[in-house]
Amino acid sequence: MKKMLVAVLPILFVMLIGLAPQASYAQCTLCKNNVEAARTEKDGYDISGLNKGILYMMAAPYVMGGIVGFFWYRNVRRKRRQAI
Repeated sequence: MKKMLVAVLPILFVMLIGLAPQASYAQCTLCKNNVEAARTEKDGYDISGLNKGILYMMAAPYVMGGIVGFFWYRNVRRKRRQAI
């Protein structure tokens, strides 16, 4: 089982990277409307960092979940060692 997981995990990772979009113009309707309004007004509103900010907010829950998962894994592994 462990050998199969080691073999399949990198293939799955490469497939997910290949399917990921490289660039997008707006991630949600609200953001798209803000960008379109800013383009029509031309009042000096800088929209260059909008997509990066959205991606940053999207990544935060995954990072937090990874941290929780790491500590959970470490705790389970420590308990298994003590049981032996």
